[in-house]
Amino acid sequence: MTSLDATDARLLLELARTPRATGVELAARLGLSRNTVQARLARWEADEVLASFERRVDPRALGYPLAAYVATRVDQHRLDSVVAALAEIPEVTEVYGMTGQTDLSVKVVATDADDLYRLAGQILEIPGVERTNMALVMRELVPQRTAPLLRRLSQA
Repeated sequence: MTSLDATDARLLLELARTPRATGVELAARLGLSRNTVQARLARWEADEVLASFERRVDPRALGYPLAAYVATRVDQHRLDSVVAALAEIPEVTEVYGMTGQTDLSVKVVATDADDLYRLAGQILEIPGVERTNMALVMRELVPQRTAPLLRRLSQA
């Protein structure tokens, strides 16, 4: 993966602040040449530095007010097929491979407690899933973010 420098961080912060800005606008705001901005954007795209430009939609607005993390133990010989099956469940919003006693951390969203129960059963039915333990999200206190890291790097 590409290492980022202070100029990259400044550019990414500005892009996060104004995601619809053109390369020319970003260059003008940051005092960079248009070619510098375009080259860095192209490099990040080629190196997959930037994740999807999909806007983050709050699942609550879609009718999914509940969220939970499902700690999942998996038969390691079936890990790939378990992950593929989880990816097919629309209510699964994130899956992370973990160290320790939990193999996967699976974030799910649900419409209500009955829907959450259904999802727990659906996950347990996946061949290769050995055990799950669910923790309900009470409140998001610090949302997913990278801006503080970018600010630190931009000042380097």
